[in-house]
Amino acid sequence: MATWFDEARLDDAGVLDTVDLRLRTLAESGARVRREAHEAATATAELIAAGRDGERPRAVIAAGPDSRLLRAVLEPWCPVPFVAWPNPGLPGWAGSLDLVVMLAPEGNDHGSASAVAEAVRRGAQVVVACPPRSLVGEHAAGRHVTVLPTVTGDQLATAVVMLDYLAHVHLGPRADAESVAASLDDVATNCSPHRDLAVNPAKMLAIAMADTNPLVWGGSVLAARAARRLAESLRRTSGRSAIAGDAEHLLPVIEATKPHDLFADPFADEPADLRPLLLVLDDRSDDPVVREQTGQLAAAAARHGVRVETLETTADAEVARYASLLLTGTYAAEYLRVGLVED
Repeated sequence: MATWFDEARLDDAGVLDTVDLRLRTLAESGARVRREAHEAATATAELIAAGRDGERPRAVIAAGPDSRLLRAVLEPWCPVPFVAWPNPGLPGWAGSLDLVVMLAPEGNDHGSASAVAEAVRRGAQVVVACPPRSLVGEHAAGRHVTVLPTVTGDQLATAVVMLDYLAHVHLGPRADAESVAASLDDVATNCSPHRDLAVNPAKMLAIAMADTNPLVWGGSVLAARAARRLAESLRRTSGRSAIAGDAEHLLPVIEATKPHDLFADPFADEPADLRPLLLVLDDRSDDPVVREQTGQLAAAAARHGVRVETLETTADAEVARYASLLLTGTYAAEYLRVGLVED
């Protein structure tokens, strides 16, 4: 069974109606961030007011499976030792001098509930963003425990709530919920299914990726995290081996690409192997190492005939740029799913 890409489907109202729920969920990303910020505002204010001025924890431990996003934001910035611990339980040294933070958007993960219970037992200060009436919420009971209530199950929106608290206590960079939400709203407008593919960046990117195996790269810590999440979405929507990795991991893949055969028969019965496409997530990092690696990847792609696409953002803040890049890429992944047809 052959698979081909029909770009006309991207502007076909009847086809788009069949995926309306998925696209609407993406469009509501900004609204979910605002709702979570509103729901957690009172608990965040009380937690900040109860804090002791000038006192910092010995270390911050981000526990649970969603800790990697917090690590991407906090590691370059946090003024005390920071550890992301996505594994079950907690590090052996964690104790009463430390702050344990956790994102549990759904609140039903047994490993997260166990980690919270362990943090309470050790007397650590604990801040958990989760639904209060959930498995994790039930285990988050103790004198030094605060639950930031969440309601949407959205990982990014839940992370913004936690990052807002950490910024107020000077343990992380500013992560303004309205800035993130506005950036997500801009993406939803630009990538709307009602916007023609000629001026829709997500539809154009889907067309560019139609006959490729994407290699997704982001140079900064947050852009790299967005690249990994986007590669997961592309694998899920297309069934192709989209990969994300550091520059040194992607360079050998690019350099192993065979020259494009200009005389290949496009109507041959045997489909040609999918060529890689380098997708660069540019969050406007001014790190000279990032710029150098961008040049190395682009030069290797040019030598081996690998197409390069760049996804950019105009958002101001770090988390907003991450959110903007990820949502635009996720829209493109959904449009790729829409356009792929099996004969």
